Amino acid sequence: MATAQSQPLLNFTDFRTQTISSIDEYLRERLMPVECAIPHIAGIEMFGNSLPAGTVGGDLFEYINFEQRYDIDERIQQAQRLAKKFLEPLLPGFPIRNSVDDHVEWLRTELGYESRMESEYRFAKSSEQVRVAKSLRELRSTAGILIVDAQGHGIISAKIASTVHDTFHALMLTELDRYGKTTPTLFDNINLRLAQSVVARNELGKNEKENAREIATMVYGEVHPSGHFRFVNFGHPSPLLFSAEDSRLMKVRQCPMARFLPLGLQVPAHHPDRTKYYSLGLRQDDFNSSDPRKSALMDSGDILVLYTDGVYDGSDEKGLEQLEAILQEHQGQSAKNICNGLLDYALWQDDQRRRIGEDDLIDDKTVFIVKRT
Repeated sequence: MATAQSQPLLNFTDFRTQTISSIDEYLRERLMPVECAIPHIAGIEMFGNSLPAGTVGGDLFEYINFEQRYDIDERIQQAQRLAKKFLEPLLPGFPIRNSVDDHVEWLRTELGYESRMESEYRFAKSSEQVRVAKSLRELRSTAGILIVDAQGHGIISAKIASTVHDTFHALMLTELDRYGKTTPTLFDNINLRLAQSVVARNELGKNEKENAREIATMVYGEVHPSGHFRFVNFGHPSPLLFSAEDSRLMKVRQCPMARFLPLGLQVPAHHPDRTKYYSLGLRQDDFNSSDPRKSALMDSGDILVLYTDGVYDGSDEKGLEQLEAILQEHQGQSAKNICNGLLDYALWQDDQRRRIGEDDLIDDKTVFIVKRT
């Protein structure tokens, strides 16, 4: 009787290599946005790119194109519908229609209930939805920018960056439903997601052998057609602003940037779960700089530069002068050309480090350019 030709068995080493390779490919692709996602905001041009130090890295950047990612018009209509429905009393014998009906029914069972409480509560919840609709309209002309830099540049770093990415987008859905915009709650919850639990240890928690934890920095910004912008920064290098009028580079100091330690290191003092996480001291200050009207203004031709420390770590004056020279050379060009010019410089720096045997200083590189046209 004929037997099927036996196939060579895949040994464990080959299997592990192929598995890691496929994971690398998956993480590399999901951490890199495509150009079709670039938001088109009147008077604003933007472009970003990221180069991992290895096959996959811990840098992540993403355009938050609100109009493309979310159905803003449908969300506005939904908020308007809810604003009307929340005002309508529930007729006797009819099933509960929404969360407001549910709460009103609970109120009626409480001692001290008065009929006016229902109308007051319904008006308050209805007005919240009116505000949500108003906030959502502003997203049509708003571009978001997310940059994450997980310590290291291997597959674990990529996994950490991916965790921040997924957490951000899951929380964003709740933010848009409840507020119609991003609020400090979103960022406090991302920070807590990477905090080290007292009772549970996961891949983002404590390294038992080294008594250390994984670190990730993050900066999120929103840019408006007027040139206004606002940021929240968790341990990330400060954005740089190149003034077209002065042809010079400066740190962004004039905007109300909410600035904290890297993600997960510091838990807010007011958080109800603060005792459930390790913290390098509780954060006492409130995160409330969320009004873009109070932010700095970019003038025509100005260039906003966001980056990771594989490009510039923020401590070297000579490096800052080199970045300024590159921006002066490319300032009349597109955001894409400016981005590529800065990344070319970063790659040249890597070559210099290899020549002198400092390969361990080579890191993932990300540059994000926002140019006011």
